[in-house]
Amino acid sequence: MAAAAAPGALGAWQAGRARLVAACCAPLGPRWTLPGSLMGQRLGSAIWAPGWAPAAGGLPLRRGYSSEVKTDDELRVRYLEEENRGIVVLGINRAHAKNSFSKNLVKMLSKAVDALKSDKKVRTVIVRSEVPGIFCAANLPVPTIAALDGLALGGGLELALACDIRVAASSAKMGLVETKLAIIPGGGGTQRLPRAIGMSLAKELIFSARVLDGQEAKAVGLVSHVLEQNQEGDAAYRKALDLAREFLPQGPVAMRVAKLAINQGMETIPTKDRLEGLLAFKEKRSPRYKGE
Repeated sequence: MAAAAAPGALGAWQAGRARLVAACCAPLGPRWTLPGSLMGQRLGSAIWAPGWAPAAGGLPLRRGYSSEVKTDDELRVRYLEEENRGIVVLGINRAHAKNSFSKNLVKMLSKAVDALKSDKKVRTVIVRSEVPGIFCAANLPVPTIAALDGLALGGGLELALACDIRVAASSAKMGLVETKLAIIPGGGGTQRLPRAIGMSLAKELIFSARVLDGQEAKAVGLVSHVLEQNQEGDAAYRKALDLAREFLPQGPVAMRVAKLAINQGMETIPTKDRLEGLLAFKEKRSPRYKGE
């Protein structure tokens, strides 16, 4: 996948307008098409892709249909079908701006998230780039996967951090580089990166604006899987799709509840008593708890 959400997109994040979806960005090569790709032949309301050639040593990828819902030229929503039914792909398409977030794109993503939240047929969401060489990149009740086949710098990595799972090609590049511009990560990176790799290392990476490749990201726990890039440049996307297929047979309600339990369990206890306890400790007095 490729995508680079540039630090210039931070304004949209900081305005609090986006509830961005998980993502996977994969460049489209000249010799293959994805299930549901716009490069495939149109058949009525569905789009047929001739199929993928298998990666070296990998499993062949099957043909499939998908229905496409056009929300805007900057965002394409596809519901995969046949053996991939339940997987939804959000394709970000802002080639002229290297997939940086515009107000319009943020609006479209927000609308898509709202629609997907209430769709019980959706099992896993992959957000991908339809722009070769660029990774752009959740607030969804279903698993979300970010596939990093290219650059994920600044807001791009922050979108990936909002996903449940991240996979990367060894050649991918990622980092929170905002301090080079005399600003700080504004899309949740200061909160999500420490939760992913620990506070001390997160501080080091943010303070230095260091860029990691896929192997380095795997070593520090930033991504779950790292793969050698293939000729088509979509190794991470293929792994993301494999994972999504692995999730499909599981109970959909159990998956949603498990994600909710995990996410809430990782959050700090949001009570007034907690704040009172911290304040009392700071003021060296006994806390006055109210059961709130």
